[in-house]
Order: sequence, then C-alpha cells, then structure tokens
Amino acid sequence: MAARGARLCPLLLLLAALAGLGAEAKNSEDVRCKCICPPYKDHSGHIYNKNVSQKDCDCLHVVEPMPVPGPDVEAYCLRCECKYEERSSVTIKVTIIIYLSILGLLLLYMVYLTLVEPILKRRLLGHSQLIQSDEDIGDHQPFANAHDVLARSRSRANVLNKVEYAQQRWKLQVQEQRKSVFDRHVVLS
Repeated sequence: MAARGARLCPLLLLLAALAGLGAEAKNSEDVRCKCICPPYKDHSGHIYNKNVSQKDCDCLHVVEPMPVPGPDVEAYCLRCECKYEERSSVTIKVTIIIYLSILGLLLLYMVYLTLVEPILKRRLLGHSQLIQSDEDIGDHQPFANAHDVLARSRSRANVLNKVEYAQQRWKLQVQEQRKSVFDRHVVLS
C-alpha cells in the first residue's frame, strides 16, 4: 500500500503544479471569437478568429479586413454567425499527461513481460527441475502421492481443482513412462 502511495505522490504534485498555472490569468489562446461568414454576392465564405472579450464578439469587431464596401457591411454581418469560445489549456495538459503516463506504464509492463519475466521463469524452472531430478533419484514409487492428490481434489469440487488433478495425474504418468523407458528399458504398451 505504501508503494502505491509513493507512486501517486509525484503525480499529485504534478497535478497541483498544473492547477497553480490555472490560477494565473487566461492565455490569449484560451479565449477567442469565431465568426463563420457564408458567401455573399461575389465574395466567398470565410472563417474569422480573433482574441477579443465576450462583449466584443460580433462581426464588426472580428471580421478584419471587411470584405464588402460600406453600405453592404450590415447585410454581410447579419449573415455571419459569431460564437465566443473558451477552453482550459490546463485541463488539456493534465489529460495529456495522464494519458501519456498510462501509456508509459503499459509500455514498461510490456517490456517486463517480454524481457524480464522469461528470464525469471527460466531461473525458477531450472531450479525446480533440479529439485525434481533429486526427488526422482530417491523415489521408486512414482504413484505414492497419487492417492493424496486424488483425495485432495475430490474434496474440492470446483473445475480448477479438477484440471489441476488431471494435470498432476498426467505428470505422474509421464514420470512413470520416462522411468520405464530410460531406467528399465521397457516400452509401455
């Protein structure tokens, strides 16, 4: 539990620092007025963006240079649709940082699964095979533990235990066949 808290601490500090940035005045890129003007007479449609306050978000303050001469300005501006847009760049930054952090953790996990885990498995399997070969030398009755395995698996009724029992039984049969073929030179029928 303490390890998880230690991993979350840097992330919380980063989020607090980014939240402190949000307390500052808004950047000029965080607010804008966007006017979409459709085609008018011989002028093609156009989209205008300008950083202005919300009260100045109209065609007269945003559309520069005005594409139509003086008398047509009012008719042109009536066709334009202006919207005031505001975004939080701090929220966007925090979202991207969290996304990249999760992606990085998944990448590290993938590296662990492809590189480190097979090495650890080889070490553990090599050690367990040495222990099994030592047991095989002194074990003249390979099915001696089969009754115990059978009794334990019958007491548990779930599917997983049945599969484990079948696997243990199969392993014991393979050990018996190996001993018969390699030690006694007898082929089983």
